Amino acid sequence: MKIAMWSGPRNLSTAMMYSFGNRPDCAVVDEPFYAAYLHRTGIDHPMRDDILASQPTSAHQVAAGLVGPNPAGKDHVYQKHMTQHMVPGVPRGWMRDVVNVFLIRHPARVIASYAARRENPVLSDIGFAQQADLFDLVRGWGQSPIVIDSHDILENPEAMLRALCVGIGLDFHPAMLDWPRGGHADDGVWASHWYGAVRDSTGFAGAEGPLPEVPDHLRAVLDAALPFYETLKAHKRVPWA
Repeated sequence: MKIAMWSGPRNLSTAMMYSFGNRPDCAVVDEPFYAAYLHRTGIDHPMRDDILASQPTSAHQVAAGLVGPNPAGKDHVYQKHMTQHMVPGVPRGWMRDVVNVFLIRHPARVIASYAARRENPVLSDIGFAQQADLFDLVRGWGQSPIVIDSHDILENPEAMLRALCVGIGLDFHPAMLDWPRGGHADDGVWASHWYGAVRDSTGFAGAEGPLPEVPDHLRAVLDAALPFYETLKAHKRVPWA
């Protein structure tokens, strides 16, 4: 099975990759379109040169690999995708051949976390509009993609992971509930900048508290992102059998 998990940044996405990556039957792929995205857009991100050197910059080459043999001969592969990487010209047809799951998080939490690492994000940086577009795309193909909220996972990791596994037709494995400290061998080169807290973890963090305050200068970004989040949130359902 090939599982494509679609989220924006700062959205429990790395913890979910570590969760699936701790299964003995599952390989992981970390943000495979990152270099292609930077190459196509010219955007200046932390560690840009290192990222460009670490991955193919051809989006078509990346897409072909995503539907090829699973890495390390594993039965399953978990692909961690950032929706903001799917800029015009990045192929989407390969998504017909994977199980698409959409991981959402309230934009106030995303903006607060992202702004702590990279100042003044704009809407296109945090992936909400792109996530909604991709969701509509796969639904238009007749798929019924799962929508799962990071808040719900942190409230009850085992229950939500069990339900997710039911929804995608995968047996739950208890190894998904924790992982070794220090990150995963297949972390992207950018992990040293972005993954500090989760690399130092051995499992999911506890339940989230109240929504953080968003600074006044980022309120417009929050207001623009909220409708996309609410649209996908309306498609949450448990179980997904």
